[in-house]
Amino acid sequence: MSATRAAAPPKQQLVDVGRTVDRRRGSTLLRHLAIVLVVGLLLVGVSYAVEPFRNFQLATVAAYLCATAGLTVLTGLNGQLSLGHGALMATGAYTLALCQNAFADRGMTGGWLLPLSLGAAIVSTVAVGAVVGVTAARLRGPYLAGVTLAVAVVVPALAVTFDGVFNGEQGLSVPVEPPPLSLGPYFPYERWQLWLAGAATLLALLLLANLTRSRYGRTFRAVRDDEVAARLAGIHVARTQVLAFVVSAATAGLGGALLAVLAQSVSPGAFSLTLSLFLLMAVVIGGLGRLTGALWGAILLVALPDLTHSATELLTLSPAVAQRLEGNLPLAIFGLTLIVVMIAAPGGIQGLLSRLGRRLRARRS
Repeated sequence: MSATRAAAPPKQQLVDVGRTVDRRRGSTLLRHLAIVLVVGLLLVGVSYAVEPFRNFQLATVAAYLCATAGLTVLTGLNGQLSLGHGALMATGAYTLALCQNAFADRGMTGGWLLPLSLGAAIVSTVAVGAVVGVTAARLRGPYLAGVTLAVAVVVPALAVTFDGVFNGEQGLSVPVEPPPLSLGPYFPYERWQLWLAGAATLLALLLLANLTRSRYGRTFRAVRDDEVAARLAGIHVARTQVLAFVVSAATAGLGGALLAVLAQSVSPGAFSLTLSLFLLMAVVIGGLGRLTGALWGAILLVALPDLTHSATELLTLSPAVAQRLEGNLPLAIFGLTLIVVMIAAPGGIQGLLSRLGRRLRARRS
């Protein structure tokens, strides 16, 4: 009888801890939903306030944000280095293009076709990511980087090799239906693109934010910090690494599919090795391990080409030199920015902003 009474309090404590965890999960989910709704409303308002070209740029930022957020989860939270996310984006883009062309050839129309193509792009990229992830789980350091680098080189080359399917260097067109008639006959197409890309990206970020705050996010961090300790704690390290790679591949495929929708075309040149390097440098500059840092990286990916184009226009150069400079200048600026950020703010842009925010709160208190 006394033993039963002594065992009761620990059981009650476990029940209380479980209820506390459930309440925290519920509050975290509600907070993330509220943030997504607020950001979605802001995007709708901004889409009416800016010109069509800015809407297109914001939609491109949203597409890149899918890829940088997934890469942040893989590299920042799980510690796996990937140089092949441009190839994963190409997988999603080509899958969407093939699906949309197949629907168009059969005369199929309807608002449900594009979400179906986006789903197919995610599924195909998940399959590729699972294969690469299983291989990557057995490798470490430069060997892992070498495998993902090979993926970044091989996947775009397949589009040139099988030109009967992927149309070689010219690529494929992506037929996309116009905005719904319920929005009006003169509804700007760029605004509709921003709504599509923004909705898909916000949904992906909502899932990633809840994933990183869940048990899976904690196992990602545990494996990143110390694989031996994580294995001793009962975590299946290889399975966790494969899961992280699959999640990252899914968001990269979604980002590539959204880019194909925005450009209405897809070609191997749009997903070269340079894109994979840009993605990795973008998440490091933005703040590795933070989804908000992925946003800064996506903004840099869109803003940097415009800045370099404006810089080359200010210089009086021959067309050949200007074209060569415009092609190599973004990579050089990205590299210099990476060096400066790593020296001045090792935590990236978001880490610097967080540190400044803590100092301001400390001064106020």
